[in-house]
Amino acid sequence: MSAASTPNLSRLIAIMARLRDPARGCEWDCAQTFATIAPYTIEEAYEVDDAIARNDMAALKEELGDLLLQVVFHACMAEELGLFSFEDVAEAISAKMEARHPHVFGNEADEGQSREDRWESAKAAERRSKGATSAMDGVALALPALMRAEKLQKRAVRQGFDWPDPSGAAAKVYEEIQELAEASSDSERVAEAGDLLFAAVNLVRKHGVAPEEALRQANAKFERRFRGMEQLAEGRFAQLTLDQQEELWQAVKASERGETA
Repeated sequence: MSAASTPNLSRLIAIMARLRDPARGCEWDCAQTFATIAPYTIEEAYEVDDAIARNDMAALKEELGDLLLQVVFHACMAEELGLFSFEDVAEAISAKMEARHPHVFGNEADEGQSREDRWESAKAAERRSKGATSAMDGVALALPALMRAEKLQKRAVRQGFDWPDPSGAAAKVYEEIQELAEASSDSERVAEAGDLLFAAVNLVRKHGVAPEEALRQANAKFERRFRGMEQLAEGRFAQLTLDQQEELWQAVKASERGETA
């Protein structure tokens, strides 16, 4: 990284401090708290991901700046409360990265561990040092539900709790489908629907697929195809019968495959 980034980062920190100045700052910025800013932080992280998905490097530069501002914002509020500063944040993550990569920054041998095993072993040690009592500790509640389900399952796998092959996970999905169909109350349906989704995540994971990414791709595909149907219907889509709509769906799918419907 360029050393020229240091004065620019100092400038950004100074701008944030000025915005938070009770006497000369911005009323909106001064009124914010960790809780009110957190949703913006999450939103900016998703916008970074979106820029990467679109391979838009100009947008990525802008969105990374927006995300960096969120980090500076939180650090500024923490410093006002005497908790920590941006420098403390940078020092903490630097120490963490060095500790998690002893094969790079230290003299430890690799010992044949995979990169993921080394990383997870280091993270587990960190959790224990912070008083963790369960393998489930530290999986953030704010994660997207599919991603959190996958992380919880991976934690369980490291404790030996997993199906030996995908067939067991597949059977569980079928079982949960039946239980959802048999649910007799709203609360039961919610519970069984959750079990079904959790089981589906498990099955997808057993096939080596990231559930969150798979669903994102499925969402994008459905949206693309639905827009295609709307175009073919020329503004009359909602007036078509279900059979007519299905014909358009098949036509769009055939078009994607380069076939003639």
